Formats: sequence, structure tokens, C-alpha cells
Amino acid sequence: MFKDFKPVLSILVRFLAIYLAMIFLYQLYLNFYENQLVDPITYATAWAVDEFQKILGYQSVLHDLPGWHSILFLLDGQSTTRIVEGCNAVSVIILFIAFVLAFYQGKKTFVFLLISVLMILAVNVFRIAGLNIIYKDWPQYIKIGHDYVFPAIIYGLVVLLWLIWIKFFALKNENS
Repeated sequence: MFKDFKPVLSILVRFLAIYLAMIFLYQLYLNFYENQLVDPITYATAWAVDEFQKILGYQSVLHDLPGWHSILFLLDGQSTTRIVEGCNAVSVIILFIAFVLAFYQGKKTFVFLLISVLMILAVNVFRIAGLNIIYKDWPQYIKIGHDYVFPAIIYGLVVLLWLIWIKFFALKNENS
């Protein structure tokens, strides 16, 4: 009976092992920076959002919030949102990587991961900048933007990339 489920169980075990190992390593990384304002990945995300907002024509400034372990965005002189560790998309990327690696297909796996992770990071920068703009110009829509619209965009991208990985790469040999 279990013979029929062996391929699925194998993928599930690989996924869980990779996911748990990456989460453990990420937590060690975060522990190393616990006494700093934010970790370097979160700071790099804030910097990228700041630069993107400037490209869009906004006067954007980052303001440290030491007591909050976060960075505040000032858009055209107005406080908008603050970025914390959970905003850097790393947890989403870890989940994505674990899934793709569970269906490992040689070198193309790493090329796909590199391109996909860069896409997720870019969409995350767009997401945070979008939230700042909504907060500044249409504050009545910040909750729906933060809780529904932008998570749907970033998680929708992840699901789309997973589907592309499965259909065009992971199962290609089986379907040919």
C-alpha cells in the first residue's frame, strides 16, 4: 500500500527537511542581529523601497525606530509605514525554495530559483512601496491593501512560479 505513496512521501520528506533546515538557519541569522535595529536583509529591503519610491518621484526618507526594531518610511515628509523583519519576504522565499528543491531537477533548479527569488524580491519592493503610497494618498484603504491585496499579489506570484516549475520543469520528462 505504501509503495504507491512512496514518491509523494519522498517529496514531502524532502520538502519538510529542507524547509526546517532553512528556517533553523534563518533563525540563527536573526539571532545574530537581535541587538541591532534590523537585520541586513531587512535594511536592504528598506533601502530598495526607498530608492524605488524616489524613482517614482516621491521624496522618500528612512527613519530609524530603535525601540521598535524597525525603520519608518517618510514619504513627502509624511510618516507612512514601518518595515520590520517579517516584511523582507525571506519566510516566503524559504517556503518557495523548499518546495522547488523538493522537486530538484539538476542545474536548472538553481537557475529557476535565482530568477524566481529575484522576482519575489522585486514584487516585495513594489508591495511595500505600494503600501506607503496608499497610506500617504488613500489611508482609508491601507488595511485592505496590507491584509488582502498585496499578500494576494506576492503569494499569487509564488503559486504561479510553483505551477510553472512543476508543469514546465519538474514534470516535463514524465509528460513528454
